[in-house]
Amino acid sequence: MSKRKARLTVTVDRALVEAGNEAVASGQAESVSGWVNQALMERVAKDRRLRSLEEAVAAYEAQFGPISDKELAAQARADQRSAIVVRGSSKTRPRRRPRAA
Repeated sequence: MSKRKARLTVTVDRALVEAGNEAVASGQAESVSGWVNQALMERVAKDRRLRSLEEAVAAYEAQFGPISDKELAAQARADQRSAIVVRGSSKTRPRRRPRAA
């Protein structure tokens, strides 16, 4: 990103302003402007990654055809089998209660 800065006036949720002030007070950020700038840079990076992923999926589907629900489910199962559990096994974790309707 450019070192040159531009002034920007925006309206944000009060809770976000408080979070920015807390980040400054705790030393996590030098200023609210810096904190907001970092958040915007992270958003730009995320949007670029998502755009690249979208392009990769489109290129794959153009070559091999649409990815089916069956293929997605099979990949999800494979991912779950190969995942590394870092907070104990699924047998030791408490079950989530169903949400009330």
